[in-house]
Amino acid sequence: MKILVTGGLGYIGSHTSVKLIEAGYTPIIVDNLYNSKKSVLKRINEITGQQPLFYEADIRNKTDLKPIFAQHDIEAVIHFAGLKAVGESVKKPLAYYEVNVYGTITLLDVMSEYQVNNIIFSSSATVYGDKNPSPFIESYPTGNITNPYGWSKFMVEQCLMDLQKAEPEWSVTILRYFNPVGAHPSGLMGEDPQGVPNNLMPYISQVAIGKHGFLSIYGNDYPTKDGTGVRDYVHVEDLATGHVCALQKLNQSGTHIYNLGNGSGNSVLEVVSAFSKACGQQIPYKMMPRRAGDIAAFWSDASKAQKELNWQAHYQLEDMAKDSWRWQQKNPTGYPDEE
Repeated sequence: MKILVTGGLGYIGSHTSVKLIEAGYTPIIVDNLYNSKKSVLKRINEITGQQPLFYEADIRNKTDLKPIFAQHDIEAVIHFAGLKAVGESVKKPLAYYEVNVYGTITLLDVMSEYQVNNIIFSSSATVYGDKNPSPFIESYPTGNITNPYGWSKFMVEQCLMDLQKAEPEWSVTILRYFNPVGAHPSGLMGEDPQGVPNNLMPYISQVAIGKHGFLSIYGNDYPTKDGTGVRDYVHVEDLATGHVCALQKLNQSGTHIYNLGNGSGNSVLEVVSAFSKACGQQIPYKMMPRRAGDIAAFWSDASKAQKELNWQAHYQLEDMAKDSWRWQQKNPTGYPDEE
C-alpha cells in the first residue's frame, strides 16, 4: 500500500516513514527541503534496508503534486509538511497561513482530483488554547489560541472537518501531538533544527554538546511542583507508531480525532535532570521571567487513542533523554549536507 508522506524528511515525518516501511507500507516522500535535508534518505535506508521514493516538491504547487499522484496508486496521505516555530509565526503570520493553510487546501484539491480520500493530519495540542483544564480531551472546545502557528493548525482542522461533512466518503484522521522529543534508538535519526532550536530538548542537547552556554528557563513561579512549566512529552518513536496505528481508519468515512501524548506531565527542571543524568554532566541554566502566552501546565488524556487505535506511549522521560543525547553525540552538527 502506497502512502504519500508530505514533509517526510522532517523530524516526525522521517521517523514515521521508517515505521511505515517496517509495517509493510510503501512511503512516497514529498518534501521541499526548507527545513530538512536530503541526506535523511540515506539514514532511512540504513535503518530499514529500503530507501523510499522521494520527490522534491512543494505542497503549494499543484504542478509539483499532480505528476506524483498520476504516477502512483496512492491510497492515503499522511500530511506533516508545514512551518512549525511558534515564535517565528508571530513575526511572520502570513507565511504560516500560506504554507500551512493554503498548502493544505492545494494538497486536498489534488487529492480530490485523483480520488484519494484518506488523510491523516499532523495537528497539535495548541488548538486547545489556554482556557481548558488538564488533562486535555478531544471533545474540548478549540480556540483561544495565542499564536498564528496554532491558529493555522486550527484552520486546517476546520477545513478538513468541513470537507468531510460536504463529501462523506472522505476519511479524515486528525492527530493532536503534545511535545515530541527523543530520537531513533540507533542514533541515526533525530531532531535537526535549522538555527537556534525553538524546543526544549534540542536546546538542552546543544547546551550539553557545547553549542550554547546555558539553558534559559522562562518562569519559576508557576503553580506547579517546582515552579517551572509542565508539559506532556512524547517520544518521537511512539508518535510515529501512532500514525501507523491510525492507518487502520483507512476508508472508514468520518472525522477521527486523537490525542497523542504520554498522559502525564514533566516540568522543565525534571527534563533538565533527566538529560543531565543521560549525558553525565549538569546542564547549566538560568531562570528568566515568564514569557507572555505560556501556559503553566498541560498534558493529554490519550485514552481514546488507546481504546480505538490500540496505541499508547511506551517510552519514558529517561528514554527520551538518552536517545536525544545519543543522536546529539553521533551527529553534533545534525544531518550532513550531502545528497
